[in-house]
Amino acid sequence: MMGSVDNPIATEFDIPFTVENVLAGYRQGIFPMGDDEDDLVYWFRPDPRAILPLEDFHIPRSLQRAMDNGEFEVTANRAFSDVMIGCGEGRPVWITDRIHDLYNQLHELKKAHSVEIWSGEELIGGIYGVQLGGVFMAESKFHRVTNASKIALAKLVERLREGGFALLEVQYLTDHLQQFGALEISNAEYLLRLEKAARSECVF
Repeated sequence: MMGSVDNPIATEFDIPFTVENVLAGYRQGIFPMGDDEDDLVYWFRPDPRAILPLEDFHIPRSLQRAMDNGEFEVTANRAFSDVMIGCGEGRPVWITDRIHDLYNQLHELKKAHSVEIWSGEELIGGIYGVQLGGVFMAESKFHRVTNASKIALAKLVERLREGGFALLEVQYLTDHLQQFGALEISNAEYLLRLEKAARSECVF
């Protein structure tokens, strides 16, 4: 989602890229990323793993002021595909057409969700990810206006808290995520938390 990626554990030749396998992968702490250069899908399992503790989420003062300003609208699942397109802008393209199409299938199955930030009719930021019970695995976020992606993250956390979610996974720890309270845990610890939280029935 928010950090550099190295050392894939497998390619599509080892794990066929299907909706069923993607969901099974998430249950085992594995997620896919595309490569537009070779059109392959690679699978990753970070260790350590980054999470954002929902109850300890920190909103920087500058971001709180931007949120208090209120010159934006927040929605959920209104423009999932457009959020994915936005997340693929201006960066190494791991959200390939194949990734985009499959995650839209997950969205249709209510397994993937998005939060959108709007200025009038313009989509200015958003975030998307995958849900397994009480776990949300954030995949990527974007902004076209300063702070819009940060607001999307804060509103996602707000929504997850209200929905009774227990775990927000963000893949790789970055300085950017640390300002919100992100931390690293071992993959073994993550899998224990994942198994427990995934049993919960939460509504996004």
